[in-house]
Amino acid sequence: MPGYVEDRWLKKRKDPITGKRERTTRYGKGKRYRVAGIPGVRDRSFETLEDAKAWLRRSSTDEERGEFVDPRDGSIALADYIAKFWAPAAGAAPKTRQGQERRVRLHIVPHLGHLPLRQVTAAELRAFLAKLDATVLSVDYRRAILGELSAILETAVDDRRIVRNPMRSKSVRWPKASKERREAWSLETALRVRDLINDRHRIAVVLGLGCGLRQGEVFGVGPEDIDWARGILHVRKQVQALGGKLYYALPKGGKTRSVDMPASVAAELRQHIEHFPPVEVELPWGGPGEDMARKKFPLLLTSRFGNAVAVNTWNTYVWKPALAKAGVIPPQAEGAKPWQWAAAPKDGFHVLRHTYASVMLEAGESVVTLARWLGHSSPTITLDHYAHFMPEAGNRGRGAIDALFGGGESGVVVSGRNSPETPQGGSGWIARSEGLVGPS
Repeated sequence: MPGYVEDRWLKKRKDPITGKRERTTRYGKGKRYRVAGIPGVRDRSFETLEDAKAWLRRSSTDEERGEFVDPRDGSIALADYIAKFWAPAAGAAPKTRQGQERRVRLHIVPHLGHLPLRQVTAAELRAFLAKLDATVLSVDYRRAILGELSAILETAVDDRRIVRNPMRSKSVRWPKASKERREAWSLETALRVRDLINDRHRIAVVLGLGCGLRQGEVFGVGPEDIDWARGILHVRKQVQALGGKLYYALPKGGKTRSVDMPASVAAELRQHIEHFPPVEVELPWGGPGEDMARKKFPLLLTSRFGNAVAVNTWNTYVWKPALAKAGVIPPQAEGAKPWQWAAAPKDGFHVLRHTYASVMLEAGESVVTLARWLGHSSPTITLDHYAHFMPEAGNRGRGAIDALFGGGESGVVVSGRNSPETPQGGSGWIARSEGLVGPS
């Protein structure tokens, strides 16, 4: 077995005359026994020989298994570990990193940052959970904070600073995920907003409602992303803002995708391009920094000055005025500043994406296909978000069984449209001013 115990108070070799081991200059000072010679493990000293031998046995075994963790490495404070080792290596998109930094700074470090890593125990975490539960923070935001903390501690495990992640303890019970439904607009509301928004920005509503694009993805669409012949729209980039500075980035999750483009959406795109020709806009790629590589793309949607659209500015001066005209939110109070609008968390641009999903599912589109068009990593995510938009799912199964046993009224099996074999362009819907234009 590798490793050995050394007596630091006596010399290793005996005196040739007396036959005894002479004292060293350290005799009577500090801890007497030192364990050394274990590959990859720092030396450690002990008061008694028994303690030294016990630690040698445990450490040698753990080292052979690749499980050795030196408790001294866990003495670093959680806040220091985050600042020196975790944050600099956090590889995420700039917007994601901003959210991570905010959750850590406001909610983790003030409560747990002073504790050494090895003292972040299940008991401390239960107390932390109780503090979070006493706040007005939403369940989803609290879960995001806990997820951040768990990721930090998991990294500490990988760095061999702690043995296990205490966030995985059975007694540390996370708040249950919110069951809040994604709410869609009625088609009448969506049409009203689309028709009341100004002409330059009408195409944003069309793409959100007709193709399910996220807001930043709409702002990043260019003419080269449109496949007119195949009826497909390629989602390859988005326009993001951080600290008031705009930049190009890949779509959420770093994943590009292609979505069905119904003929009605294509017609709207052609009309928009005719009236508002694309403008080339140069922005940094991947982040807002001046040192980032810059790229130039023609964009379909720009400001009247030929710049990329900033999300916050667009929401304040384009989106919310249209919502007020449509009666979705109240008009501005008398004397209010141009940017002072009523809060509308459920009526942001993302509601168009929910409405698109509701139309697709109610029309019988495949969940697998819809997940691909929405850019979800799994159809399970789509079902978790939008299963309540499938009111006929149970009825179809009941009808099929009734038909099988001859107990149905007609005895005829009607094949459903919610099938993975649905053609690529089979259920594209878009609201137009005349009403709904059906499958293209």
